[in-house]
Amino acid sequence: MKYKILSGSALKLLAMLSMLVDHLATFLWEDSPDMLVPLFTYHAHTITPYVLCRMFGRLAFPIFAFLVVEGYLHTRSRKRYGLNLLLFALLSELPWNLVHTGGFFFLGKQNVLFTLFFGMLGMYLLDYYREKPGRRALAVLGLCVFAFFFHADYGYVGYGFILMLYVLRELRPVQAVVGACMLPSRWIAGLAFIPINLYNGRRGFIRGQVGKYLFYSFYPLHLLVIWLLQS
Repeated sequence: MKYKILSGSALKLLAMLSMLVDHLATFLWEDSPDMLVPLFTYHAHTITPYVLCRMFGRLAFPIFAFLVVEGYLHTRSRKRYGLNLLLFALLSELPWNLVHTGGFFFLGKQNVLFTLFFGMLGMYLLDYYREKPGRRALAVLGLCVFAFFFHADYGYVGYGFILMLYVLRELRPVQAVVGACMLPSRWIAGLAFIPINLYNGRRGFIRGQVGKYLFYSFYPLHLLVIWLLQS
C-alpha cells in the first residue's frame, strides 16, 4: 500500500533518535534552566522542553520491541540473534551503570537490552512448546517471573509487550490498542504504532554485518558518551 513508506532501517533510526533525546534529557538536561521553561499547559500539566523530550523518548521502546519481533521472524539463525542481544546487553551494563551512578555497579535496574533478550527468548518458547500448551504456559510465565525479579528496564511489562506484539502480529489495529494500554506512558507510547504501521516490511539501507553491529553498538556507545559528558 502507498502509505507503507518506512523501512526497517528508517524505524531503527527513529528509535535511536528517540532514545538518544530521552537519555540526553534524563542524564544531562534535567536541571538545565532552558529545558524547564514553561511552554504551555495541558490538563493542568506544565509542558516544558524537558517534558517534550521525555514524551518523544517514549516512542523508542515500542519501536525497538517491534524490531525485535521482526528480527526474530526473519533472522537466518535465531540462536545467533539471541546471542547477539545477550552479548550487547552484557556489554551495555557498564555504560548503563556509569550514567546512573558514576560507578561500576547499579543494582536498581538493568539495561533494556536484557528485556529485549527476554522477549526474544519468550517468543522462542512460544514456538518451541507450540504442541504442549501446559509446558508452554509454564515456560513463558516462568520467564516472566524471572524478568520481574531481574529488574531490567521495562521489566515484565516490557517482556509481555514483546510477546503481545508477536502473538497479535497479524492484527495490527488490535496490537496498537492493546500495546497502548500495556505501557506506563499509555497514549504517548501508543503513538509509536503510527510509524510501526507505516512499516513496509523491507530491510532498508542498514545492511550487512557492519551495519548490523553498528546498530547494536549504538546503545552502549551513546551511554558511554553521555557519561563522559556528565563527567
